[in-house]
Amino acid sequence: MMTIHFMARTAIAVPVAALGMLTTLTIAAYAQQAYPERAVTLVVPFPPGGALDVAARLLANGLEPSLGQPVVVENRPGAGGNIGADYVAKSEADGHTLVLGALSTHGVNVSLYRDMPFDPVADFEPVSLVARTPNVLVVNADVEAETVAQFLELAKADPEGFMFSSGSAGSAGHLAGELLNSAAGIDAVHIPYQGSAAAMQAVLAGEVQFIFDNLASASSHIAAGSVRPLAVTTSERTPFADDLPTMAESGFEDFDITTWFGVLAPAGTPDEVVERLNGEIRSLLESERFREAMAAQGTEASPSSPQEFADFIDAEIAKYAAIIDEAGIERQ
Repeated sequence: MMTIHFMARTAIAVPVAALGMLTTLTIAAYAQQAYPERAVTLVVPFPPGGALDVAARLLANGLEPSLGQPVVVENRPGAGGNIGADYVAKSEADGHTLVLGALSTHGVNVSLYRDMPFDPVADFEPVSLVARTPNVLVVNADVEAETVAQFLELAKADPEGFMFSSGSAGSAGHLAGELLNSAAGIDAVHIPYQGSAAAMQAVLAGEVQFIFDNLASASSHIAAGSVRPLAVTTSERTPFADDLPTMAESGFEDFDITTWFGVLAPAGTPDEVVERLNGEIRSLLESERFREAMAAQGTEASPSSPQEFADFIDAEIAKYAAIIDEAGIERQ
């Protein structure tokens, strides 16, 4: 950082207003240099072991050297992520307590829960989007369909015989299934389970015919031939399975259901702290080593500016509000 020195005899001539401005700039610069003053807590609003939790730990390990303080991952699960996100929303706005928010906490829940303990927009300062994870439409191996079109023919011919599972009501998998119902004119019944593993097990056992699951989670079953993938739900083909068409290529133009997560701070966090965090996170996400580590987990590093992340959240809230309203999903 460049330091400008003033000679003593010229300092007397500096106007009072300029001195005030210099003082403000000096304080701001000092605040930026001083942050963080202690350990930073990165709250994961879901249980340990999932894709988001793994990404949080990769992020924490990568940020510690550049921030010069420990970055501690703390899991605070419950209520679809609302408990952990609310804890951060009500924490001191100094950049020392952050949340790895997700599609549910900052895109879906505001339209799904009657009594939200926080406002996903007003109560947070977006720092950076971190990653996106593609979802995939897979069917039980006994379903005689190789394409989405063939699958829909079977579903329309047997409207009462097609069901789909998800890890919970209001999850990305649930909403993707409801979007397919609406867009394709079918009436597949949603069966929620306790977690994505149980939901996939239902497909494997033939209790339901299909699921929209995280590609990383489904990949081992796909490789074993236990389920058959038909399409990914991203707007473009994913590098993790570039032979799979998108739902858009399969005839559903605006079908884009992507699991994502990003770092947010409590509302009121100083701009210089947000910018510092954003710069460190973007540098990390753009490094080849981190991208490779994320890819190994089936997630794609997706850095953004704070404003880009804020705009993205606004668009996601509007998109899922429309899906939930169209599907008639009752608020919990």
